[in-house]
Amino acid sequence: MTVLPRPWISVVIPIKDERDNLAPLNEHLTKVLASRPESQSAPFEILYVDDGSTDGSSELLDNLARNAPAVRVLHFDRNYGQSAAFDAGFKQSGGALVVTMDGDLQNDPGDIETLLPFTQQYDLVCGWRTARHDSLVRKASSRIANAVRSAVTGDRVHDTGCSLKIFRRAVVDRLQLFNGMHRFFPALALLHGFTITEVPVRHYPRAHGVSKYGVGNRLFKGIYDLIAVRWMQSRVLRYKFREKT
Repeated sequence: MTVLPRPWISVVIPIKDERDNLAPLNEHLTKVLASRPESQSAPFEILYVDDGSTDGSSELLDNLARNAPAVRVLHFDRNYGQSAAFDAGFKQSGGALVVTMDGDLQNDPGDIETLLPFTQQYDLVCGWRTARHDSLVRKASSRIANAVRSAVTGDRVHDTGCSLKIFRRAVVDRLQLFNGMHRFFPALALLHGFTITEVPVRHYPRAHGVSKYGVGNRLFKGIYDLIAVRWMQSRVLRYKFREKT
């Protein structure tokens, strides 16, 4: 029986109605990963999680997978949200490193190479969109939510809403996600004793499609979910075994 080598990296991307963004995203991402020296000795994989798309994204994703061995597609039977998509991707991925990013082309796949060196020292490396290209309403709601979240959780992360992150395998294997918890990846990692850092990355205006998030489902839900995270922080189990003498 042939044992396939473990991917050195897995990229997990939730997709909800991003048809016009998929081909250029996949092309750019594949070029970035294929050019890495790690890809000379181990494979990489790209996992798209189709979160109930209805615009033709599902069929296009299947076509991409048929033509690229590195691409895998998971199809939800309906829309479940980003937390569910990330959770499914984490559980199906095999990489020693796991990248998360959006499918709207606002993240630059090239910035994966910017974050990679920091995985030598940190368990979770978070992208920080220092120059955002979003509407004033989105930027204001995110700024408020980030400030409140950071003050309550103590994660000191400026931009937890940036989906571009790199996790070491141990982090995603330890995370237990609930609906809305993708907004709190840094706080959840710290909860379990992992180390985190934040690195500036690029951000581009949306060229195709529409955003799935606004004040109602980003600001208010995020603050509501913050109560649950704060409860977890106060109740998490922490213990050590005594060394044998």
